[in-house]
Amino acid sequence: MDRTTETAPPAEPGRPAAAAEPAAPADVATGTVRRKRRRILLPLVLAAAVGGSAALGATRPWEGGSSAPGQPPLGHGTVAVERGSLSSGIQVAGALAYDALTPVVASGRGTFTALPAVGSVVKAGGRLYEVDGVPVVLMTGKRPLWRDLGPGVEDGPDVRQLKRNLVALGHADGLGLAVDEKFTAGTAVAVKRWQKALGVKQTGRVALGSVVMVPQPAVRVHQVGVRLGAPVGETTALTVSDTGLVAVVQPADNQLSRFRPDGRVEVRLSEGGTVQGRIRSLIRGGGGDGDGGADGSEGGRQKTVVTIVLDDQRAARRAGPSSVTVDVVGDTATDALVVPVTALLALDGGGYGVNVVTGTTTRLVKVRLGLVADARAQITGDVKSGDRVVIPT
Repeated sequence: MDRTTETAPPAEPGRPAAAAEPAAPADVATGTVRRKRRRILLPLVLAAAVGGSAALGATRPWEGGSSAPGQPPLGHGTVAVERGSLSSGIQVAGALAYDALTPVVASGRGTFTALPAVGSVVKAGGRLYEVDGVPVVLMTGKRPLWRDLGPGVEDGPDVRQLKRNLVALGHADGLGLAVDEKFTAGTAVAVKRWQKALGVKQTGRVALGSVVMVPQPAVRVHQVGVRLGAPVGETTALTVSDTGLVAVVQPADNQLSRFRPDGRVEVRLSEGGTVQGRIRSLIRGGGGDGDGGADGSEGGRQKTVVTIVLDDQRAARRAGPSSVTVDVVGDTATDALVVPVTALLALDGGGYGVNVVTGTTTRLVKVRLGLVADARAQITGDVKSGDRVVIPT
């Protein structure tokens, strides 16, 4: 609301003088009376990732109240300008978890006669579980087997996948076996060598259900979903994972802009110490916690799951699946003059200022705004470290 200063009209003879209207409050910065005064809202909304967004709102600190000369007005105090560092980095709670949970569906027929222990690690070529006393072997590949493989089968990518494993495991040495889609006589020889090493009947054929294909060259058994003696069926027998640990976080929506694919972060372990990491993926509603069942939802709303690969697996394995804090480094200002954002004033004509206490008066100083984070602002201008500026209390 505009305020004006008016002078009472002279009293008529024989009548008492009318009381004068109270004068407008003096401007502490200049010691003069202003004719018009507007309360000014600081028009600055800062998008910050941790702790939410910071909104800066202030009115001129000398309005609304009176005090002794040289003192902040009622409802206000002062704070010293500090010199230090300011960072817009964020911290998000997360967890270490085993990566790439993969269900293993047992195919074929028979009865489970041996199962792995949770936490055991099986490498390509190793025995994953047993059906009717015969080992089921882990091999590397993205395509599950869907038929018996042997002499006379049609060419196909499943044959190529099998031959690649036979070569990698050393069962094709000296055979000159080409890794292609043809099941040749040399392929049958390599299969017999593999069967001999397993201690099973050497047929030269690979029966459906005798091999499990997974993308990883080695897996850790995360969960066993069947019991000994159960019949083989179309069910998830096991859940396996990579042997390495990753950090998984679910940032809030206003924090997502800080997480960039291939961006570098620091992971603080619950037992102490830190591990450097790289952001591998951001998946809306993706799973990734240590239980293998996270759907990334919160209150019916899917959240984004961020997966971070770690540079040092030894430190991660010592910690094991556990809680972590992920630090995402943002912009940093060092050796900066810093004030609370509540000290900033929107100036007529644009820009910002601070009200600096000088002796028994205050003066309005225009400043340039730098980095703003955690409700603090970097400023430059005619101020120095130790100066006291006015803030609302």
